[in-house]
Amino acid sequence: MGATFLMRLILLVLGCLVPAAAMAQTTPIPPPTDEERKAAFPPDLQGHAVHDSGLHYMVLGDQLEWQVSGLGVGALWDVKAWVGGDINRISLRTEADYQDGRFDDAEAHVLLSRNISRWWTVVGGVRQDFAPGTGRTWAAVGLQGLAPQWFEVEATVYLGESARTQTRLEVEYDLLLTEQLILQPLVEVNVMGKGDPERHIGVGLSTLEFGARLRYEIKREVAPYAGLVWHKKLFGTGDLARAQGEGTGGWRFVSGFRIWM
Repeated sequence: MGATFLMRLILLVLGCLVPAAAMAQTTPIPPPTDEERKAAFPPDLQGHAVHDSGLHYMVLGDQLEWQVSGLGVGALWDVKAWVGGDINRISLRTEADYQDGRFDDAEAHVLLSRNISRWWTVVGGVRQDFAPGTGRTWAAVGLQGLAPQWFEVEATVYLGESARTQTRLEVEYDLLLTEQLILQPLVEVNVMGKGDPERHIGVGLSTLEFGARLRYEIKREVAPYAGLVWHKKLFGTGDLARAQGEGTGGWRFVSGFRIWM
């Protein structure tokens, strides 16, 4: 009987204390005064400088390499550069393939790019071909960015004189074997909407390239590499090359440097 009375008394006391404590905890915090605001944000406090108001640049020698094939020793370079902010940029690109004592391909791009989402950029501008044969000028529009699973994608459509069209798709992937050793598979496909016999290019699927380069990053900006690449002129383009006594491609051993700043 005494224990029951004592328990009821404890519950009664707790019932009186808990609501009072709860009310004390829910008392609203008074709004800050003008003096408190001035102390927290003094007049000489500098605002946050956002990145997109700055001007940045990058130069990337993505492929600077020697190539050894059944035709002998050749060379290839692919250099990219851009200047601008986080949203809008001007991009430059020069690419050339020197095989069998002559330029098999040489071209340059000047592009305006605009970032349209977190991962994708729209580009548009001009491409100038210097080799092979007669030079050509193309209008270019494309989409570049990171696809799911971190594939780097460049898809570009070109429109030239005499209603010539070309579509190019490039896909790369960086596979990190270690923090410094990186394997980079690559696929490039070129499709012509109209043949160009003067430059020994046929209609349809004209060239296909795939392979992989293994690079070692001495530091992020400098990385020697080596690899194997299969490059082939196909269908009408291959027929035109054979008619001129030229090779249509095959396996190439490549070695060079990847440099950026």
